[in-house]
Amino acid sequence: MVIITQDMIKQFQNLAETIDEPLKITFENLHQGYPSETAIRFLKARDGNISKSHKMLVDCLNWRIENEIDKILWKPIIPAEFYRSVRDSQLIGMSGYTKDGRPVIAIGVGLSTYDKASIHCYVQSHIQINEYRDRVIMPSATRKFERHISTCVKVLDMTGLKLSHLNQIKLLTVISSIDDLNYPEKTDTYYIVNAPYVFSACWKVVKPLLQERTRKKVQVLSGCGKDDLLKIMDYESLPHFCRRQGSGSSRHAKNTIGDDCCFSLDHGFHQQLYNYTNQQAAGIKPRAPVKQGSFHVGFPEPDLTNYKIARTIETEFHKLENQNGFTDEQDDLKSNGDQHLKETNAEKLVHI
Repeated sequence: MVIITQDMIKQFQNLAETIDEPLKITFENLHQGYPSETAIRFLKARDGNISKSHKMLVDCLNWRIENEIDKILWKPIIPAEFYRSVRDSQLIGMSGYTKDGRPVIAIGVGLSTYDKASIHCYVQSHIQINEYRDRVIMPSATRKFERHISTCVKVLDMTGLKLSHLNQIKLLTVISSIDDLNYPEKTDTYYIVNAPYVFSACWKVVKPLLQERTRKKVQVLSGCGKDDLLKIMDYESLPHFCRRQGSGSSRHAKNTIGDDCCFSLDHGFHQQLYNYTNQQAAGIKPRAPVKQGSFHVGFPEPDLTNYKIARTIETEFHKLENQNGFTDEQDDLKSNGDQHLKETNAEKLVHI
């Protein structure tokens, strides 16, 4: 792994000072008062290559300007009933903090359906959570823990993972590419919990394809991961699907979770986020009615490595299906008109 030196940081910052004024303004929103730490993130993402790191930064800043990312927290997804359906089908939330102050982001990979809204709404929601994390949550954590907090940990719940999730690969690759290109090195560790056989088999194949830097960040934990995660966070910060051994393995876990579910719009994190976006929208002058509809964001060209991994997962899933006779409800999904419409729209909107 490359070591980022002070000289490399200085060279990167010298190049950053040459960018145009509009880029400098959005760069300030990006680094939140920590330009050196941001330089390190981009340098790490390009293995210390200064010119490639600088190009990555400029591309990121242009993407932010072209898509008005600095204003995305002023664009609530409305009405609230529709946003609730987004939250119910795109399972992501924040459950608390690690003992050293990093936000704990929980993601329900296996039970997310992405079937209640357009791909643009899901991308908008994902970016809003990223921006709220970076512009509100992390600065607050920095003050609370009296140390600079710029990264998070993610706990990925694989409960319910099925072959039918192949339908989501294109959307997930787009979201992954957005993170890789525009939010580099924001996650310290990815903890995989409640992993079924389907995931375990594919992970053996995908793991060698990952870059060493990424591979070292992924830890597949036993069961719901409770014992391992309690080493880095208190019980109150555990995602709900990690709190009881086996609780996340139920086929009906999505319907049995209680008020502590960090995916729900009723959870404190999402209430604060949604109230924040509505307050920001109300503060715009001159005030204009907020229209229903998603805030369209241009999709970056997916990273070839991510696409290769996605295609490998798809191939391995099909192998498992052939070897083990899995049907996994795919026949039902294929006959479902709404699902077919979703897949057709995804094909039109995402070119991978």
